[in-house]
Amino acid sequence: MLFLLLVKASHRSEADLLPDLSLQKAMAAFNQELVTAGVRVMAKGLHPTREALRFTYQQPDGQADVTSGPFEPSAEQIAGFLLIDVASKEEAIVWARRMPDPQGHGEGQIELRQVFD
Repeated sequence: MLFLLLVKASHRSEADLLPDLSLQKAMAAFNQELVTAGVRVMAKGLHPTREALRFTYQQPDGQADVTSGPFEPSAEQIAGFLLIDVASKEEAIVWARRMPDPQGHGEGQIELRQVFD
């Protein structure tokens, strides 16, 4: 079963501030655990939303309106993701609970979502 761990953005990630060195090491160790366990499919960080474009469809068959970032509020944006392939939702929850606070400073938030087959 595929699951996405969506790392929510924060004011710090939207300002393009990297986590401190100890958090970077903790995240690298967590990612290595995922690889060693054979469950990590992909893990990537995203550029801040100031570099993003949003395409919004107002009409069912109409053209999209395009809006340039940055987008607010920060906590509703995505800073990165991990895609894991596990045997069950329970196993995905175990991995999500093991993940270090991805933003540090008590700002981290992870959303766990199952991917349709």
